Order: sequence, then C-alpha cells, then structure tokens
Amino acid sequence: MEILNQIDLLQMRLVTSWHQEEPKLTVEGLLGLVEHQHLQNYLLWHEEDKARDPEADDHEIARVKRSIDQLNQKRNDLIEQLDEAILEELRLEGVTQADDAPLNSETPGSIIDRSSIMALKIYHMKEQTRRHDVDREHIEQAVRKVKVLQSQREDLLNCLIQLVNDVRDGIRQFRLYRQYKMYNDPSLNPRIYQSGKTQE
Repeated sequence: MEILNQIDLLQMRLVTSWHQEEPKLTVEGLLGLVEHQHLQNYLLWHEEDKARDPEADDHEIARVKRSIDQLNQKRNDLIEQLDEAILEELRLEGVTQADDAPLNSETPGSIIDRSSIMALKIYHMKEQTRRHDVDREHIEQAVRKVKVLQSQREDLLNCLIQLVNDVRDGIRQFRLYRQYKMYNDPSLNPRIYQSGKTQE
C-alpha cells in the first residue's frame, strides 16, 4: 500500500498551505480520506485556540464548544472510514487477516489521526522558534521540542507501515472499532432528548 508512504508529506504540506490560503480538499480515494480527516484536526486546532481566548465572552465560548463537538464527531467518523478503506485495500490485495494473530489495540486510522495532530504541533512549535517577542531560552526550548516531535512522529508513521505489513504477513491483526459517540446524538444524549430540542 504505497499510499501510506505519502501520508507524511501530505499532512505536513497541507498544514503549511492551509495557513496561507483557504483550506480545500484536493484528492480522492484513501488519500482523500487522509486529507479530509486532517482538515478536521486543522479546524479543531484553531477552534480550541478560540476557546482559550481570555477575551472571549460566554456567547463565543458556547459557539466554539458546539463547533468543537461537531468537528470532533466528523474527525472520529473519518477515522472509522479510514480503517474501512484500509481494510478494503487489503482485501483487494488478497489479504485476509489471520484470526489467530495478536490483535493490535490501535488501528491504522487512529495512528493516522495522531500523526495529523503531531504535524500540527510541529508546525505551530516551529512558529515559536520564529517569534521576536520572546527571550532566547523560549526559542531554544521550542527548537528542542520541534526535534522531539519530529522524531516521535517519524516513529508513529513507521509503526503505521509496520502494522499494515504485519497484517499482510499474517502476524498481526486489527479490527474496525465503532466509536458510537453519544454526546452529539439527540436520541442518546439525555440533555438533548429530555429537552425536546435538537442541536443545530
């Protein structure tokens, strides 16, 4: 699955371009799902910043909280879709997961999600290295943190490729896990269904 090797550059490239121009989706297929899921994390990151603005009033905080909930729901839905797509790609390759192989607790989709978040951390930590309103110690700490984050993300992406290769080789398996998030579901969240109102 050569596409797994493209995730690293795709996520890093998009983080940079989306900070320079309006984010938009550009590819389809499995890589398109990676891009779409990455976009949810990008939007979430900046909504989370707004939620912590000390000058934000209660109305803005409530609006941001609802936006974060909706983005989180899309993010989790796309993690599941990534796992479904990867399972389908493996099936098309003729791979059948070995029932007796050890079960990996983390799925490829969740690893891709973590890689996406780390790409955002790296971008924003690099911003800290270019600030002119902080002391030298702040800059040096940020430079060290960038190196650590890059190393951790590289490990993560290698784990993704290793997991898929292990599944191919029949020595590991993963399952599609459903999130069943309840807080956004008007039929499952009692604060919604008992009020008789639905969220916009």
